[in-house]
Amino acid sequence: MKTAMLPILLCAGALALVGCSTVTVETDYNHAAAFNQYHTYTLTPAAHGLTLSPTSEAVLRDSLRTNLAARGITEVTGQAADLEIVRNIFTREETSVQQYNDWAYAGGRWPARYGSYRMWAGAPISYTDVRHYTSGTLVLDFVDTRTHELVFRGTGTGTVGSTKANAKSIEEAVMKIVRDFPAPAAP
Repeated sequence: MKTAMLPILLCAGALALVGCSTVTVETDYNHAAAFNQYHTYTLTPAAHGLTLSPTSEAVLRDSLRTNLAARGITEVTGQAADLEIVRNIFTREETSVQQYNDWAYAGGRWPARYGSYRMWAGAPISYTDVRHYTSGTLVLDFVDTRTHELVFRGTGTGTVGSTKANAKSIEEAVMKIVRDFPAPAAP
């Protein structure tokens, strides 16, 4: 019974890890900037880097609008804004190699095509997991439009996947980045 449960437990553990957040965020800011003076922003496309799909673009804009409004900063179009948000998107092919070692327990039976077999106590079990994936990075630079200086930078990195998964990652990255923005929350 115990040996039959091992593959099920391993699969369940792997699925639980896939469901966890895979977006990591780093932020930094100019400590001398007066963040209480920023009340409006405009989103500017980057001059270099990749462009987002229409779905991801809509999620980015909506997520910025919602999260910044909660901080008292609203989007403006066609007029001067306090902040210009410049976004850059980059991708990189990655490879993850994980080596796992385990030891069989005494008396255990392992399933095989034609029945099961016993291993001797302490028999080594080793396997290697190699995974190729694309890592995506979203960089949001908040630039003071009066001084043209970078006052805040947020970087979110995650695994690129389906359109739906990418949208969810962008939404999570923007929420975490804006959460670290030094401006006070809206009253």
